[in-house]
This record gives sequence, C-alpha cells and structure tokens, in this order.
Amino acid sequence: MASKFTELAIDCADPHGLARFWCSVLEYEVQEEEGGFVAIGSPAVPEGKTRLGPVPPTLTFARVPEDKTVKNRLHIDVNPTDREQDEEVRRLLDLGARHADVGQTGDESWVILADPEGNEFCVLAGRHP
Repeated sequence: MASKFTELAIDCADPHGLARFWCSVLEYEVQEEEGGFVAIGSPAVPEGKTRLGPVPPTLTFARVPEDKTVKNRLHIDVNPTDREQDEEVRRLLDLGARHADVGQTGDESWVILADPEGNEFCVLAGRHP
C-alpha cells in the first residue's frame, strides 16, 4: 500500500490567526489546539488519517520564531465551488488575503494571493466541486 497525503504543516507566527483565516477559506474547523499548535480539517471527514482512500488534507499551523523570508517552494491552490474566480478573490481579500507578485506575466488563468502571513496561494479559474 502507498502513503496518502493527509496533512500539510505550515510554520507561522500566529497559529490561531492563520487557522481562523484558512478555516474561513476552506470551510474547515479546528480539530486540535494546544499552545502554539493548531490543526484544522474538513468537518465532512473528521476521521481523516484512519479513513481508507483519499481524504481532504488537514492543515497544521505551528508557531516558529523566524519570519517568512522568500517565496514558498510549495503552495496551496484553491478552487471556488459556488462562485466565479473574481468573486472568490474578493471574498478572500476581505478575509485578509492580499495580492502577491511572484513573477507572473498577467496571462495566467489563476490569481496569486498571500495569506495574512505572506504565504502565497493560487485561486484557480475553473469551478470543480
């Protein structure tokens, strides 16, 4: 049997604040919280790791002392499921995201944003439930 992708670990300065942001983006909920660590996941699949087959990944946020200094080598892509891309971008900007420039040409079908701590992510144009 192969491994399955169950979680993405994100270092940050404010685990609780970043968890709140991503809960709003993904309609996730806090699953675990302890000191400088917060884990969030889909309420539809709370058993994640023990479930056979694919699962929506958990995001974990851990407090670290150093700041983010360079472009992410790994990033999250999100796909709006109930609205168009421009409407989703506006919603995410209202939640605290901001536009990010990572050298895009302007011809991309995706929009690059950064979360409140500067972690880049893409909002894709296609709607896929």
